[in-house]
Amino acid sequence: MAQQALRPNTAGSLFATDGKAHPLQDALMAVTLVLGVLSFITSFFHSLHLLTSWTGLLGLAVGAYGQWISETTRQRTGLILGLGASGIGFLIGMAHGGLFGGLIGS
Repeated sequence: MAQQALRPNTAGSLFATDGKAHPLQDALMAVTLVLGVLSFITSFFHSLHLLTSWTGLLGLAVGAYGQWISETTRQRTGLILGLGASGIGFLIGMAHGGLFGGLIGS
């Protein structure tokens, strides 16, 4: 009984953590979320397809690496949200002109 009072039960929590600091994983999660939100928001503007597609692609790459080395459910949840937003932004940016649309060729 005494140990239960000292250690809270986080087994059922969605954002359970192991109580240790993970600065690299947390930084990758934050970068993925920022790139995902930026890519998603700029996808609404057709003329920003270069920014949209590149931030989406970078967000997918950073998020995939973050998923590979993530340690907690909280990190994985944030990474999945960022990856989803990056993916949507990347695909819409590709549909509007792609990574090099208008800069190479034509």
